[in-house]
This record gives sequence, C-alpha cells and structure tokens, in this order.
Amino acid sequence: MPDTSNLINLPVGKLGIIPLESSTVIGEKIDKYIVRWRKERHNEHKDNLTFTGYDKDSYILEASCPRFGSGEAKGMLKESVRGTDLYLLVDVINHSIEYSICGIKNKMSPDDHYSDLKRIIAAIGSKATKLTVIMPFLYESRQHKRSGRESLDCAVALQELVAMGVDNIITFDAHDPRVVNAIPCCGFENIMPTYQFIKTLLSTTPDLDLDKEHIMVISPDEGAMNRAIYFANHLGVDVGMFYKRRDYTTIVNGKNPIIAHEFLGDSVEGKDVIIIDDIIASGESMLDVAKQLKERKARRVYCLATFGLFTTGLEIFDEYHQKGIIEKVITTNLTYQRPDLFEKPWYESADLSKYIAILIDHLNHNASISSLLDQSERIQARIQEYKRTGTITPNYKAPELTD
Repeated sequence: MPDTSNLINLPVGKLGIIPLESSTVIGEKIDKYIVRWRKERHNEHKDNLTFTGYDKDSYILEASCPRFGSGEAKGMLKESVRGTDLYLLVDVINHSIEYSICGIKNKMSPDDHYSDLKRIIAAIGSKATKLTVIMPFLYESRQHKRSGRESLDCAVALQELVAMGVDNIITFDAHDPRVVNAIPCCGFENIMPTYQFIKTLLSTTPDLDLDKEHIMVISPDEGAMNRAIYFANHLGVDVGMFYKRRDYTTIVNGKNPIIAHEFLGDSVEGKDVIIIDDIIASGESMLDVAKQLKERKARRVYCLATFGLFTTGLEIFDEYHQKGIIEKVITTNLTYQRPDLFEKPWYESADLSKYIAILIDHLNHNASISSLLDQSERIQARIQEYKRTGTITPNYKAPELTD
C-alpha cells in the first residue's frame, strides 16, 4: 500500500473513473488498486458527510459511445456524474477496436478515439466538479510543430479540450513537451516512466554491471537526447547519440526517409547498450541503430520505448532477436498491447497502472503530486538494491512506493 501521509485532505468530490473502450484493461487495474487502498486506509474523516461514497466496490462509471449504421456516434453516461471528480482514460492509438459503417467493419483510428473522448466530455456537460483527462499517448503529438504550410494538430486538440471544460491533462513522455505552451493556463503533466523502465530492466536481467565500463545509454536521434541523459545520469554511465541523415527532397509515409544513422560517442565495444526512445512505430529506426551498435561490437542491445506500436508487425523483431542483434524490448502498458506480444521471448512489459492509481488517489484528495513526479529517490533505491543483491524484490519499501 502506498504512503498515505499526504491524503488527509477532504476529497475534491466523489471519485469517478471513466475508461473509454480503448482503455478498459488498464482502467480496471487502476480501479482495483484504489478500491483496495481505500478499504484498508484508516482515515478519521471517513464518517464525514463529505466522504460519502469514499469506500466503494468500484469507482468506474458506465459510459459508452454507440454508433449508428452510418458510422456516426453519440456519447452516453449510464449514471449521474454531478459533483464528481472525474478521470477519463483514453488510448488514442488502440487499433484493436472495430465499428460498423454501412455494413463494413472499420478499425478505430486516433481521430475516432479522440472524437469519442469529446463526446463523453459533451455528455458530462460541465456537471462534474473537476475533469481530468489521462491520455498516455498524446493525441497528434507527432504533429507538434509547423514546417511550411502544415496544421498544428496537437496544439489545436489541447486548446479544444480546455475549451470544453477539461481542468487537467495527464500524458506520458510527450513527443515534444513544449506543446504545453498551447495551453499555458491549464493543468498539464508530462510524466516520464523512467522508474518503471529501470525496475523492469533490473528485475528481468540478473547480470548487468551498472557502471560506465560495462553499460552505455544510446539516444537514437537528437530528439531523444534529454531522456537518454536523464536515464544515463541515474545509472552513472555515458551517453552516445545517433543522428539521422534524411533525404529532404522526398516524402514517404508523411516524412523524409532516413538515409543513414551517424553515431556520436565513445566506443561501445564489449558494452551492454540501452537504446531509449518515446515510440517504437515500425521499429525500423531503432532496429537500424541496434544493428549498427552490434557492428561496433556492442555486447547486448536493449530497446526501451514508452509506446510500443509495432505498426508493421513483430516478425522483424523476431528476426533481429534470433540473429542476436537485440536482446530485449521493453515498452509500457499505457497503450494497447497485442496479445501475441507477451509470447515473445524478447519482450517485457513495464506496468504503470499502480502509478496512475496513486496519481488519481492523490489528485482526488487535492494533495501535492510533486513527490510522485520526481522519482529520483526511488530509482536510486532500486539501483542500490540491485548492486547489493543482483536483483530487486517486488515488495522493496522504497520511499513513496510507486511501482
């Protein structure tokens, strides 16, 4: 059970969680954590009228977005949300959901998921006390800047949500965190899953030597350099970087194709290397970097990414693992994970459901989340435990446990 020393304030309102269809799996896990904690929690104010509904069997409120045969839809709430502190969860890149349009099955796109989110917000109709949207993969975050005559889709979407009455937006590892400048007066939290990455890596790899002679962290491009530096600083190791040489005279699938990856950094010979990025889409870029690192005589290659989309399938990862080019791939459960992913010997999942549950629990109490956002102490506690014992224990009592 997490530390409850900050949870002495009265709740902002009755807690309500609405996971859209795209987020039902992680939403149910989050709900179970909060239900258990609140049943076990001793709070002297529990008999206070303000705490009515504090201890429940579930905080999930029923909502849906049924569709007409034409493909149009509407947002529906199955119960009242008046006076509720609401948290909406949506996975805009869950490609597993289908709907029928004129008798033809159509997979939901990010645009469809985002539209359903707005439909539920419209159905809420400003009746909630506070409204927080938890959108792990920020909608249109890859279209965050303008190059020529282009739309700024991410900024427009953020402004649209704020205009509809959203009080806070929580996302993870935004492609460019500066997009918050589009809504400077609204709550916006961009959270990095570094602790969960390190915990998963250490718990599944018993023979890592955590020093600069044996490990190096690699940024696959200049955009990922900050997260690579942060990760490397915690491990106390060096950083290397690849930069992409692109053909700016051609556009393929909406972007300029990569001609080559050029490496900047010290020798990786004999070292385990950790490539860290925000997204594995097709995986082409990360796998090319892994191949070049192996050509430079790296020992083992670990690929870490917050969002594993695997847009062109898993076969190429199977091939690279069989050839010894990649040792392991770690992504989070913040977005849809195809079932066959868990059958792969090279794959590990970093679970963030407990961490999100703790964030919701604190925010519902109007408690500070600063200590939850800065996980430096917890990361270092895990690293020191690993150095002492060669592993980490599931129940290790790090400060303000958030694993």
